[in-house]
Amino acid sequence: MGKALWEAAANPRLRIPKLDAVSSSLVDQAVTEVLHRELDNLWNAGWLPYDLVQVISRHEDERVVSMLVDAIASEIEKYPAATVHPRWREQLVEIDASVWWDRDQPHVDEWARKHIELRQDAVEVVVALLSRLLLLPRLQNILPRPGSTAIEVTHVGVSSKVLNRVRGLLAKAESTQFPEEAEALSAKAQELMNRHAFERAAIDADAHVPQTATSRRMWLDKSYFDGKAQLVHVVAKANRSRAVVYSNIGFVALVGDEMDLEIVELLSTSLLVQATRAMVAAGSGKSKGAEARSRGYRKSFLYSYAHRVGERLEAATEVHASDDRLLPVLSERKEAVDVLFETLFTRTKAKSVTVRSEAGWEAGRTAANSANLNVNRAAVGGGPAT
Repeated sequence: MGKALWEAAANPRLRIPKLDAVSSSLVDQAVTEVLHRELDNLWNAGWLPYDLVQVISRHEDERVVSMLVDAIASEIEKYPAATVHPRWREQLVEIDASVWWDRDQPHVDEWARKHIELRQDAVEVVVALLSRLLLLPRLQNILPRPGSTAIEVTHVGVSSKVLNRVRGLLAKAESTQFPEEAEALSAKAQELMNRHAFERAAIDADAHVPQTATSRRMWLDKSYFDGKAQLVHVVAKANRSRAVVYSNIGFVALVGDEMDLEIVELLSTSLLVQATRAMVAAGSGKSKGAEARSRGYRKSFLYSYAHRVGERLEAATEVHASDDRLLPVLSERKEAVDVLFETLFTRTKAKSVTVRSEAGWEAGRTAANSANLNVNRAAVGGGPAT
């Protein structure tokens, strides 16, 4: 049975044999074995739970995604909790991977009952999932896989107090209908995060804490992916991190200090919402004409928006980095980031972009240029972040 599933997944032209005469337990055993084997291969190939859900959801329907989530939940149960990295556990919560079915019953039948499907349909979903998983390329191993003997997490991220304040500012920025207010709120968030990051760097400098780097992946929507990826890139650069774009898969790989990467993810997510809204608003209205609603205009808008936001974020960051006491620790952190980047990404190449709409470029720069990134500490709330 397992061999038949592999063959059907490898060759879509093959039909899955009728399962009427096959017991539920044998079908379930075969499904469990093939999915376990492939997930084990993918963990070794650098894939993480959230990555798999993202890539499968872009090609298959929610039934296939739900089968994947169930397979991940079942797979992770095999490993002692102490050998599962905290970021793995966070991702399992994010994708809602839990064993909801009765362990005494075949999962295939339980899944079919839940989704009002036949067992034959459930197996076809498994084959569809397996056929996608078999096509996935190898990625960089950025976290130890479950079952690793030693899981060490030593670096401190952004404090919960600061995260709550930043998320509050960004939520307001995303909800307001006034662009200038949104930009000012985003600037306050960047200022607060920068201040917190440099205060942490000062503590590291005083305590002579060795600087380390890590890597994360940020998945982006397909529409105007390259422009959105450019915005993530400039935010990463302004926050002492580096980025590699995987446009054929759909994510941006980030390398940096743990705290800096949290800042990049938070600010990028909010700016992407705001940039998209500003892009649509810039092309709305009957008086704007067809060009303002064209794909070339919108791509040019996002590239220009990213370019100008990058300039202003860099300028804001340089003000904080001028403290001589921070230079050694920031230099050491940069070296750690560069070493890990070169270790993970041995073959990268720069990509040039073509701007086809001057009007889109000017509109994007105007939308980004009004952001007030030089926010005084008093405007953020005063006092050191904790």
